[in-house]
Amino acid sequence: MNRIAVGLAALGRPAYINLGREGALPEERSVVAMKAATYAVLDDAYTAGVRWIDAARSYGRSEEFLAGWLADRAPDDVTVSSKWGYRYVGEWRLDAEVHEVKEHTEPRFREQWAETLSLLGNRVSLYQVHSLTVDSPLFTDTRLIGALAELSASGVEVGFSTSGPAQADAIRKAFALEAGGRPVFTAVQSTWNVLETSAGPALAEAHQAGKQVLVKETLANGRLAVEAPDAVRRIAAEHGAGADAVAVAAVLAQDWLDVAVLGPASPAQLAANLRATALELSAAEKAELDGLAENPAAYWRHRSHLGWD
Repeated sequence: MNRIAVGLAALGRPAYINLGREGALPEERSVVAMKAATYAVLDDAYTAGVRWIDAARSYGRSEEFLAGWLADRAPDDVTVSSKWGYRYVGEWRLDAEVHEVKEHTEPRFREQWAETLSLLGNRVSLYQVHSLTVDSPLFTDTRLIGALAELSASGVEVGFSTSGPAQADAIRKAFALEAGGRPVFTAVQSTWNVLETSAGPALAEAHQAGKQVLVKETLANGRLAVEAPDAVRRIAAEHGAGADAVAVAAVLAQDWLDVAVLGPASPAQLAANLRATALELSAAEKAELDGLAENPAAYWRHRSHLGWD
């Protein structure tokens, strides 16, 4: 379980891009109901041995819910990470035209770090730039780079997450960034699953260089649970597990991985995902899963057409 984190993207707001989420959530997605759903997942995760929780400013009230859970349960052995760079603007509506707005600027970083700090205080171990891409203005913003370096110097690990078909380029470019002769970033959280493996070589390089490597979207936004390829379903049946467990097990099988971030919407989904920790894939099964990778551009084009439910 020390290689598993629970992410709150599917729980901190009423709408998200994730297949298989609708039936798992409370029928009424009020703030009170979603907070209770978050607590239920976090309670079961902690009982199971998970000790890492990942949130973001754009995940609605995720930091608020997490702060409340930490205060109520008072665990002293939980690692907390969060992200800045997107602002949640969905106003707790399922039918919002826009749910989040991206802005990688120094004022937005300082604003959102202050918001995170007010809720989570010194519990935050890792603060990440949300969805850094090769064309982000961050790379030429000396004030923002300096502010991130200041945060790192204060003892908070600074990282970034990536999205899109050019993840590998973003990873390499970000880890080459320095301030005062020191690397700005020490951790990365990227999308990697059996359908989207293009970031793998860059993540392996990062791990070899001593960077912390986290993987998100292990189920391809629910596709590998709801619309899993036949090979995944067959391997799952042979192991007496769900397709989701096989998909997560494939992530855990990567020797460059430090932490796999799961995104369950309910305790039942969490339990199904965690079956991966007891599932050992054979070499033949791994090879078969390796053959499922899609063209990165096609994968991300498909993802862009998923609706917010």
